[in-house]
Amino acid sequence: MTEGKCIIFSAPSGAGKTTIVHYLLEQELNLSFSISACTRQKRENEIDGVDYHFYTVEAFREKIADGSFVEWEEVYHDHFYGTLHSEIKRIWQSGHHVIFDVDVVGGLKLKEYFGEKALAIFVMPPDIATLEKRLRNRATENEERLIKRVEKAEIELNTAHLFDEVMVNDDSNKALMKPKQRVMNFLKQ
Repeated sequence: MTEGKCIIFSAPSGAGKTTIVHYLLEQELNLSFSISACTRQKRENEIDGVDYHFYTVEAFREKIADGSFVEWEEVYHDHFYGTLHSEIKRIWQSGHHVIFDVDVVGGLKLKEYFGEKALAIFVMPPDIATLEKRLRNRATENEERLIKRVEKAEIELNTAHLFDEVMVNDDSNKALMKPKQRVMNFLKQ
C-alpha cells in the first residue's frame, strides 16, 4: 500500500475547522475525508458511514480492545470519538491524501502518530465570545452542553502552540485561502 500524507485540522467546536475542511475537499488537492467513529447520537441530517461511523458505547469499546483505532478519546462521559485504521487504509489505497477534522486531543495524537507525513493546523477563533456565539447560532446543544464546550475550548486554546501552524478564523476569505496555500505547499514537499 502506498502511503500518502495527512492534513489535520483541529480546533475547539465552533472555530470553523469543518467549513475549512469542506472547502479544501472541493479543491483539486487529491484529498479524501477521514470519517471519524463516535458514540454520540446521530443528528437528524447525518448518515452513518458518511458523516461518522456511529457505534454504541459497547461496540466502540470492543474496537478499542481489538486495536482498530489509530487514536481515540472519551471526550465526555461515554462520548467516544476515534480514527479507524481502516479509514486511513481506505483513503491511501484510493491514491489520496487524508484530511482530518478532529478535536484538539485527537489532532495532537494524529500528529504524533504520523510524524513527518502530517501537517497539523490549529484553527483559532477570534475570541471566546465569538466562539460561544457561533455555538449558540448552531442550536445543536442544550445550555449545559454548550457551557461544557466553551469551558473545554478555553483549555484547548492553550494547546495551539503544539501544532505546526495556527490560523485565526476571523475573516472568511483568509480563513479559506491561507490553509489552501499551506496545504498545497505541504503536499508538494
